[in-house]
Amino acid sequence: MEFIIVTGVSGAGKSRAISDFEDIGFYCVDNIPPALIKKFAELCETNDDLHKVAVVTDSRGINFFEDFSAVLDDLDEKNFSYKILFLDATTEVLVNRFKETRRKHPLIDESGSVEKAIESEKNLLNNIREKADYIIDTSRLSTSQLKQRIVSIFEENPVETMKAICMSYGFKYGPANEADLMFDVRCLPNPFYVDGLRHKTGLDEPVKDYVLSKTTAIELLEKIKDLIDFLIPLYLKEGKSSLVIAFGCTGGKHRSVTFAQAIHEHLIEKGYISTVNHRDIDKH
Repeated sequence: MEFIIVTGVSGAGKSRAISDFEDIGFYCVDNIPPALIKKFAELCETNDDLHKVAVVTDSRGINFFEDFSAVLDDLDEKNFSYKILFLDATTEVLVNRFKETRRKHPLIDESGSVEKAIESEKNLLNNIREKADYIIDTSRLSTSQLKQRIVSIFEENPVETMKAICMSYGFKYGPANEADLMFDVRCLPNPFYVDGLRHKTGLDEPVKDYVLSKTTAIELLEKIKDLIDFLIPLYLKEGKSSLVIAFGCTGGKHRSVTFAQAIHEHLIEKGYISTVNHRDIDKH
């Protein structure tokens, strides 16, 4: 049975995520107290019809921070197989989300400071974040992009196979906080300044040809391929089954897209499961 525990900071999109799990065939429970996770997991094990289960637990529950670590220790002691998905976002984005929805943060105190409550929760969740098998930063993800990310990780994903997400992004729109490996390709000539290429992207052949026509770009691409080929077996040996490989350029439309696509194709050729996500390709 595949058992996923979804947790993370308040406002990061856990309720949205559990709906996405339902869409790919998981039996889902939202806002389950940590103390009940073990009993619920045991019940699921006795039901032959349940093969994929996802539960959300977070600081909305009473004694969440005290109970959660103890529950994980119990599950580990009983050798119960589970994975943790941790949803995160920047403090600035979370503050804006709480203002827009007018929701009350579960840890807000008499000071009324949402920012203080968010930082407090992040500090309390540090240990759990470190234990997570998957981390998704939703700061700059649309609803559809979050679903795409969840589907790419959890839909028919053999545990023994590496699942890679090749991501492109623009530094001008913020960092790729969820990246396991990040490569800055701003060192290469920018097609933005070439007549006829500015309004195209790395998905267009003229841009791809321009970027990869440079000897330095070819050498860089080959070195990145060699590094990734070296690292993936090591990650698999340590039990890591999901890898986010991010490529950043200034606007996230040309060089980063070209490299993300190239590495995606390379991983497919190597027999790994790979998807591609061009975070900022449609931004102006």
